[in-house]
Amino acid sequence: MPGPIAADQILRVPLLPLLAAQGLSVRRNAQLLPEPTGPREGREGRGPRLRLLIAGDSSAAGVGAGTQKQALSGQLVRQLGKHYTVEWRLEATTGHTTRDTIERLQNIEGRYDVAVTALGVNDVTRAVTKAQFVHRQTRLLKLLTETLGIRRIVLTGVPQMHRFPALPQPLAWVLGRQAGRLDHGLQQVAASFTQARHLSLDLPDDPALAAPDGYHPSPKAYAIWAEEVAQIIRDQG
Repeated sequence: MPGPIAADQILRVPLLPLLAAQGLSVRRNAQLLPEPTGPREGREGRGPRLRLLIAGDSSAAGVGAGTQKQALSGQLVRQLGKHYTVEWRLEATTGHTTRDTIERLQNIEGRYDVAVTALGVNDVTRAVTKAQFVHRQTRLLKLLTETLGIRRIVLTGVPQMHRFPALPQPLAWVLGRQAGRLDHGLQQVAASFTQARHLSLDLPDDPALAAPDGYHPSPKAYAIWAEEVAQIIRDQG
């Protein structure tokens, strides 16, 4: 049976005009940052072979960094390259939801040892429910493990949207509460797959960790994220 309705879900109705106005204002005034330049696949490092797939939304794509070397992909490959020969591929696009990512990965070739995903923000903004998110993330993990043969998966937690500098209150509170629900669902999915680990990326309140748009990570934040992912992958190995 469904649980009790949360306070933010109850208040969403009377707050709807304000939330709609704030959402429109955020979209109108947002600083639209491009995806970083640089290669989206390659081979780097020395040691045992490690085939790495990075998939997801704009954060996986590295928005907020100037080049892929400064983004999650480049910093993660550099970390892992100290221990492995990394053959890597990035499949990420601004605006992608979990469902978009499933459709995209159904069309790629090859097999991988490790996958890192970053999804959830666009599911939140498109009003995906927790039940829908759990179902879609479960489909995604079945695709990763059964079709692509992946045995180590790092599921990056849904970001804490209430902390995004670009979002005003009460919009930040409402989106943050929904992001928390989806992340709880993501933890449940991770617990149901022996190959998966959930990464709760709890960054400190440091303005240097946010990109100029107040919505994406900065290169400094990508470095912290990459280090934590690399540690999980090494521990899984």
